[in-house]
Amino acid sequence: MKLLAGIAAVDHGGSLGRARALFPHAPLPFVDLSTGINPHSYPLFDLPATALSRLPEAGQLRELAEIAAAAYGAPSVEQVVAAPGTQVLLPRVASLVKPGKALVLGPTYAEHARAAAIAGHAVGEVNDFEALAQADLAALVNPNNPDGRIVERDRLLDLAARLRSKGGLLVVDEAFMDVGPTEHSIAGDARESGIVVLRSFGKFFGLAGVRLGFAIADRLTAERLDAQFGPWAVAGPALEYGIRALADTEWQTAMRQRLASDAHRIDALLGRFGVPVAGGTSLFRYLSFPHAPGLFSALGERGILLRHFAERPQVLRAGLPAGEEEWQRLESALAAWAAQREDGPKEIAR
Repeated sequence: MKLLAGIAAVDHGGSLGRARALFPHAPLPFVDLSTGINPHSYPLFDLPATALSRLPEAGQLRELAEIAAAAYGAPSVEQVVAAPGTQVLLPRVASLVKPGKALVLGPTYAEHARAAAIAGHAVGEVNDFEALAQADLAALVNPNNPDGRIVERDRLLDLAARLRSKGGLLVVDEAFMDVGPTEHSIAGDARESGIVVLRSFGKFFGLAGVRLGFAIADRLTAERLDAQFGPWAVAGPALEYGIRALADTEWQTAMRQRLASDAHRIDALLGRFGVPVAGGTSLFRYLSFPHAPGLFSALGERGILLRHFAERPQVLRAGLPAGEEEWQRLESALAAWAAQREDGPKEIAR
């Protein structure tokens, strides 16, 4: 087990300001492949003026929760809590358990550990799923970010029962389950205490700036979380987009097919230039190989931004290009990197 310390925010993908600092001479605009956000966003539409000029209506929030419950397979609308992004839910969920031992199944999204530390827990990262049973608060991402690892539903429910028996809590972040194997979602199993499932709106719908997310839990836990937000926590524009997009099953079906095709395309493109794909989801691909630092630098210098990880320099995560121009820039950058490989991998720019 790796003990974790500190509550300072860590670097994440998607920072173009940091990209410019790392690669000041790169051609602009950057092709930002450093996030797992869908580059083909849900179609924008004209918002009613009241979405901005009036306080959000409670009836709209209820409508959003009903649609989200149906979309995610929650047991009931009363078990769905809408929030301005899952990020603000993390420390609140971690605080549902009195300070004790928190374990995060890693390597994964760093904010779960940070949120647990904010809530007063002693935090550790483990690589063995079974070790999570030793925790008071256990957290994992399913499918995992950045490698796409899947933990089967039966194993999750068994762990939840073991934690529940001692007053513990299992938090499952299903931020990428929109493109994952939904048979392993446990959103529909959150009838009893001891389980909180998180769902992200912005990633699959490509609208991260809307700031909308959901917690699914038993009714008492949902009421407790909801009470912490009070009225008007979800902004009017987020309500409008959430209601329309989550109900648009035709768009969702077509988008899953498009993303699967894009993932196959980027795998083939990377493979042409000797870059192995070790996992991921259809929103991002996981690369783990010795020449990762050199690839990160070479592409960055050409305005193609991947996600690298300071503690695991051999690992990269690559999102999907948004259109043909970005696909062509990626192909050209990969070709230039491959042509220079005899010079050896370069160090990551500092």
